[in-house]
Amino acid sequence: MPGIKAWEVNFDGIVGPTHNYAGLSFGNVASSSHGGQSSSPRQAALQGLGKAWALTQMGLKQGIIPPQERPHIPTLRNLGFSGSETEVLGQVAKESPQLLAATSSASCMWVANAATISPFADTRDGKTHMTPANLSSMFHRSIEPSTTSRVLQAMFNQDSFVHHAPLPAGPSFSDEGAANHTRFCNKYGEPGVALFVYGDDLVDKEAVPKKFPARQTLPACKAIARSHGLSHEKVVYARQNPAAIDAGVFHNDVIAVGNQGLLFHHELAFAKRDEVYSQLDAAMGRALDYIEVPSTKVSLSDAVRSYLFNSQLLSVPGKSGATLIVPGECEEVAAVHEYLQWLESESALINEVCYFNLRQSMNNGGGPACLRLRVVMSEDQIANTASRILLDEALYSELRTWVERNYRDSLAAADLQDPALLSECRTALDELTQLLKIGSVYDFQL
Repeated sequence: MPGIKAWEVNFDGIVGPTHNYAGLSFGNVASSSHGGQSSSPRQAALQGLGKAWALTQMGLKQGIIPPQERPHIPTLRNLGFSGSETEVLGQVAKESPQLLAATSSASCMWVANAATISPFADTRDGKTHMTPANLSSMFHRSIEPSTTSRVLQAMFNQDSFVHHAPLPAGPSFSDEGAANHTRFCNKYGEPGVALFVYGDDLVDKEAVPKKFPARQTLPACKAIARSHGLSHEKVVYARQNPAAIDAGVFHNDVIAVGNQGLLFHHELAFAKRDEVYSQLDAAMGRALDYIEVPSTKVSLSDAVRSYLFNSQLLSVPGKSGATLIVPGECEEVAAVHEYLQWLESESALINEVCYFNLRQSMNNGGGPACLRLRVVMSEDQIANTASRILLDEALYSELRTWVERNYRDSLAAADLQDPALLSECRTALDELTQLLKIGSVYDFQL
């Protein structure tokens, strides 16, 4: 079936002004190990923007998703803190510093968790469907969905987009978004196959991880597939290897990445690899290409430490084979670097490996793939985008200037109670909504 001309647009999350290391994410080894250290919000935002701009210069389509308001005063008020905003910050800092850290988290920068996207070519009504993730497994992320919904509706406000409410919060429908979803296709505008990866089916309790929680459930995956109008024959559900989750693989995108007809993954990514392969091939109507990295080449611990698989697998215009975007840590882990050198020289499937310094994000447990949400867009959808969310040289320059003007270079845990930080964050976000032409999307603006 022929498709229309379309692009995969990578929308990168801008790191927020309150980027800090609080070690909030249980099961995320990098996040836990850097808890309590000082961070640099300015460096973090500039590193992320630099990666996004580099992809634009490669000839790829690149977009931007704004951060959220933090500290989030409405959440603190809902939890019983009262008085002026300054008094609220003082109370929570004294009574529950961890709660202040949670409501100040800049974790929304990892927009791979923002939503699950099904493009127009795959859905029953021929429209692009978006479901914001409920992120119910972690408190600091569970406060994101309402703002995420408003942001996505402001960014993608054409009739060809359908916006769903997040799934009901709670353990049964725990949903962490596109970090556990991969789409395969021949061309982006043609019908494809959706791979949903889950850690808990709520039935087989022997197959769940023993140390860390499984953050994606099978019922959540099926609910999204139903609401998006995906064909049963074009959806594959795969259980994540519980041993990988217990090793720190909290999302599938920490152990596997796919694009078009290629799946790149560690041998311990899936509970039943052969079944995943056969089901994907049957759904595609042809054999996909698979690169399975054996534990003898890259151990599971080295994969987690380097975030080898939290990479972006891209089809760069004018190049044969895929381009792999990896964090700089992959050069520092000897076994991983050696494997990537071999892959680049010997594999016909991946022609180039590009290393990026994303240390600020990596120290909190998120690499290149965590920072982006993939949205397949037709040329008409791109042309009719009213908001200024697609990156070009002028916008990149203005965003850098905006970061340098509004962001602190250093932030420690004690700074989160500073009322000036809240004011700085709101000033920055108010400017940003005007810069991106998305209107009022934040609680303080409404």
